[in-house]
Amino acid sequence: MSKVYVIAQFRAKEGKEEALFEVLKALEPNSRKEAGCLQYILTRQIDHPSATRSDYSILFDEVWADAASWTAHGEQPEIKAFFQQHVLDENGLVADAQVTAYTDQGFV
Repeated sequence: MSKVYVIAQFRAKEGKEEALFEVLKALEPNSRKEAGCLQYILTRQIDHPSATRSDYSILFDEVWADAASWTAHGEQPEIKAFFQQHVLDENGLVADAQVTAYTDQGFV
């Protein structure tokens, strides 16, 4: 089985970036302990002359041992609660989110 590389990007609602960062940071410790989690790092965008700027200023850089591990992560109560409260609920902190998954293998 091949590893799964995940980029989960978040665009905070106006004035909510710091609050969103703190909520997401709280997800790190338990996620890192999950079976199959190889990397789970929350990052913030920086300005740099070699980089373009994105509207998605907060992102998780994740590596999972396999697709099953990543799927199990998405079923964790605190991950489901985050998406319900902050992404799906109109009163949440997230204006938009993009989650993409990659592999280092050939086409699947």
